[in-house]
Amino acid sequence: MNTDAGLLHTRDDRGVHSLTLNTPRSFNVLSEAMLIALQAAIDAVAADPKARLVVIGASGKAFCAGHDLKEMKANPELTYYQALFARCSRLMLAIRKLEVPVIARVQGLATAAGCQLVAQCDLAVASDNASFGVNGIDVGLFCATPGVALSRNILPKQAMEMLLTGDFISATEARDRGLVNRVVAPDALDAEVAALVDRILAKPPEAIAMGKALFYRQLETGMEAAYQLAGQTMACNMAHPVAQEGVQAFIDKRAPGWRA
Repeated sequence: MNTDAGLLHTRDDRGVHSLTLNTPRSFNVLSEAMLIALQAAIDAVAADPKARLVVIGASGKAFCAGHDLKEMKANPELTYYQALFARCSRLMLAIRKLEVPVIARVQGLATAAGCQLVAQCDLAVASDNASFGVNGIDVGLFCATPGVALSRNILPKQAMEMLLTGDFISATEARDRGLVNRVVAPDALDAEVAALVDRILAKPPEAIAMGKALFYRQLETGMEAAYQLAGQTMACNMAHPVAQEGVQAFIDKRAPGWRA
């Protein structure tokens, strides 16, 4: 287990990396130190050839309360703020660029950049007492960068209402709007995450890597270009040994070899 700036990082023998924000007294804010630690951890995952999946969770009552406002107020300079938000944006993009899926395990409050972190993950499982908001506007700061990820998860008018009012939504509302995948009782959260992890690990990593990259690329293009990209990806995937084995196994009515 590695501990750095309040971030716990473990890896099991399956290649599942668990990153746990562990500064509960400060509600796991994304301080400069935490952003640096998270970036280092994500970079380590990217460099791990046997990585299969990442779970981002937190300890305490809050998942993440966003940026450290006290730290930001202590450095009232435009260049500092530009560098800070650039660092955060780099982290969010690094999560997207990972070849492996990233699951947010949300056990409590996720606000501002904390909500952004949930939205940026590929999947999210939340306890039913979690809540979500982009409430920077309450202190005069429109959550512009969190809005980038949020607006790619939920409908524009729903995202804009959250951004303009600072109002929070419940875990159930977050699921209904598309921000999280599953909502369970707090004592079932770990089991639900584990079940989702197991389902993904049962699939071939090569296909998942190709699929994740394509999924996000096509979202940012027009439909014609998206179909071109998707067609190329499916052709490459079908030519790959894992798909050849999977299709043959289906024909033979047996389990594919990569499940062994």
